[in-house]
Amino acid sequence: MNKKVYNDLLLILQKSSTEDHIKINQPLSYYTYTKTGGPADIIVFPTTYEEVEKIYRYTLEHQIPITILGNASNLIIKDGGIRGVVMILTDMNKIELRGDSIIAQSGAAIIDVSRFALKHELTGLEFACGIPGSIGGALYMNAGAYGGEVSDVLTEALVLTKEGELKTVQAEELDLGYRTSNIETNGYLVLEATFGLKQGDVSEIKAKMEELTFLRESKQPLEYPSCGSVFKRPPGHFAGKLIQDSELQGKRIGGAEVSKKHAGFIVNVGNGTATDYMKLIAHVQQTVKDKFGVELEREVRIIGEDVKS
Repeated sequence: MNKKVYNDLLLILQKSSTEDHIKINQPLSYYTYTKTGGPADIIVFPTTYEEVEKIYRYTLEHQIPITILGNASNLIIKDGGIRGVVMILTDMNKIELRGDSIIAQSGAAIIDVSRFALKHELTGLEFACGIPGSIGGALYMNAGAYGGEVSDVLTEALVLTKEGELKTVQAEELDLGYRTSNIETNGYLVLEATFGLKQGDVSEIKAKMEELTFLRESKQPLEYPSCGSVFKRPPGHFAGKLIQDSELQGKRIGGAEVSKKHAGFIVNVGNGTATDYMKLIAHVQQTVKDKFGVELEREVRIIGEDVKS
């Protein structure tokens, strides 16, 4: 990374320019749930919207590639890493109450937001008590579980446009569908989300969250690093059942393995690489297509560069 770029970014992050807030050539495997991913040229950890705006505009002005990450839970970063600037928003994690609405910054964990709702006796976010993603990522893919999804409770979002301008957009403007939105298409960077909830019975909210947490812990392979649910649910089928019926549980390529506990997950059982993951995903897709004629669409995002030979 150019020394001038490094110094300029330090100045932008002058309120928080410690070793914890700017990293050079650090492996992104430190930050991904799969524990895979090559190095980033430079990683910055902004703490305010002003810093995000300044960094984003700086990269636009100097034509430096920029990649935005939350907590990288439903993501695979290739072994060649990412060039340019990677902005990780996990230090922007404030959660506030406003009437019966919750305003959460994009780096906050949606699990923490669901717990905040419980604390304030608000119902509507129980489904999110086991989703490991950040608020930004949850909006990006309209995250959901156990019959609920972000679109059920989102009212509006504050975004930074691709031109570097702050803008408030209503939930219906984001085209939230099954594990999809128009956030990437529009070039939006999510800064915060507002969830409209309702007053509820705290004992009922708690009981529902405990039930869903039990289901998650009993069915999902949380003892291993993973990228969460790998595939979207194909119409008329369940991805995990198709993979299980294809006798793929336990199939391993390198350190990546189709979970023996839940076939919809691929886990890192030991020094797995992003390449291992991608090869295994492709193998699963081809096997299921050959056996059942069903094409599995990835839910997990894959970004970055391959290792240069």
